[in-house]
Amino acid sequence: MKDKVKELIPEAEITKRIRELGEQISKDYAGKELHVICILKGGVFFMCELVKHITVPVTHDFMSVSSYGDGTVSSGRIKIVKDLDDSIQEKDVLIVEDIVDSGRTLHHLLQLLRARNPKSIRLCTLLDKPDRREVEIPVDYTGFSIPDLFVVGYGLDYAQHYRNLPYVGVVEA
Repeated sequence: MKDKVKELIPEAEITKRIRELGEQISKDYAGKELHVICILKGGVFFMCELVKHITVPVTHDFMSVSSYGDGTVSSGRIKIVKDLDDSIQEKDVLIVEDIVDSGRTLHHLLQLLRARNPKSIRLCTLLDKPDRREVEIPVDYTGFSIPDLFVVGYGLDYAQHYRNLPYVGVVEA
């Protein structure tokens, strides 16, 4: 890919904010065990760093849900690519996502997971685009609120490229 990527959120700011989120989550779940569900593929970079800063016992699982394909705009078609390996019944669940955009995908996912009877379920996202919200969903922990830009890096991709950037950037035309 020969696109130019302009840095939006530097690596040092991301690292600092993830540490703060981990500390807050640890306080909120003090005395409990937390089951983290990472939404693949983009969420894995964020989740791996986040759990290093959570001090309560953590188990984890992975789920892959897609609505983008190779485009830059959600298709509106939601597809579960990989479901959970373990039951979440009676567990305190934290969904870890890279970005909350329209909210359609996460709305569907939250309905699906609530039907599996977790003790509690909360959502943590690295990035939130509130201006793009079409379906209201509760975001309990937010790394950064960003404007309506198509971003890449730190797990976020454009046609599977740029996930490995250590910062969040904007692809320029």
